[in-house]
Amino acid sequence: MNEADILNAKILIVDDAEANLRLLEDLLSREGFHQVISTADSTRALDLFKAFEPDLILLDLMMPELDGYAVLEMLSRHIPDDEYLPVLVLTADATIAAKRKALALGAKDFLTKPFDTIEAMLRVWNLIETRMLYRHLKSLNTAIKPVSHPHQSSE
Repeated sequence: MNEADILNAKILIVDDAEANLRLLEDLLSREGFHQVISTADSTRALDLFKAFEPDLILLDLMMPELDGYAVLEMLSRHIPDDEYLPVLVLTADATIAAKRKALALGAKDFLTKPFDTIEAMLRVWNLIETRMLYRHLKSLNTAIKPVSHPHQSSE
């Protein structure tokens, strides 16, 4: 895996504030990511997830209609147990309760707004790299099937 693989990752951003979407899109673009889609409508998150198949989701918690917790619950029903799909929560809610709930619902990382842009991009890189390593390991495990020997004794 190299830098190009990471920069080729698909990133989905879900945040009801257009200004936040533009900020994140600009940050990711400056970093070199080019497969980024975003929505301010959290009710579209699941459909976009299914159609785009992102490698990383950046998710706000406090949104009208479907909040980030509801989105996490929906996603968890569509992500197989043997899959590693990181969700980075970006929220202004800095409470311990919000962090614990988001992480318990499947978020892999949590940043409070306003966030340090360098830290945010490092976390994005780390999460995508972890996903790619996980997928690579999974493909190796699938390719190497154990050979069973029926006449071997188990001593």
